[in-house]
Amino acid sequence: MTAPKNVAVFVGSLRTGSYSRRLALALAKIAPPALTLEIVEIGDLPLYNQDLDANPPAAWVALKERIGKADAVLFVTPEYNRSVPGVLKNAIDAGSRPYGHNAWDGKPGAVISISPGAIGGFGANHHLRQSLVFLNVPAMPQPEAYIGGGANLVDDQGDFANPSTRDFMTKFLNAFAAWIDRFAPARQGLRSAKMR
Repeated sequence: MTAPKNVAVFVGSLRTGSYSRRLALALAKIAPPALTLEIVEIGDLPLYNQDLDANPPAAWVALKERIGKADAVLFVTPEYNRSVPGVLKNAIDAGSRPYGHNAWDGKPGAVISISPGAIGGFGANHHLRQSLVFLNVPAMPQPEAYIGGGANLVDDQGDFANPSTRDFMTKFLNAFAAWIDRFAPARQGLRSAKMR
């Protein structure tokens, strides 16, 4: 039996009880056997500063090591001012630098945006996808996940409050598992090349 793929989950909100974190934890509970979802904490990362590339803070090094161990990455984010929250952009920058040492390179990814409003964080979702193109993260194109009504999405037990939302998220995770499998041979080849 094949071991489950390790998915590093990056939550774009630091707020205690944020809709993004509640969604990420609920997703971990319903993940298919092919996936293991684990939140990577990014709130204490020092702000990216190119002056520190030669002697990076330990937190940046640990972040890049954690990304390196992941088979895939999942971003669950709110929308701030029609874009990605600064804490998430900082993690993306810290993981991608210095130039030529991009820890995100080739990792299959997926994006979920969540909002209390009806638009579901559409702007943040697509701004994030722009960065992922540059980072060479193949982001799953379908199904798209713009989740509105975030305040009522997850109940007090950490489960999806609505069966239709749970069904959609199950479909999303199954599609993501298949997406990750599409890139497994390429990832294995990349690992082998780096070990030589």
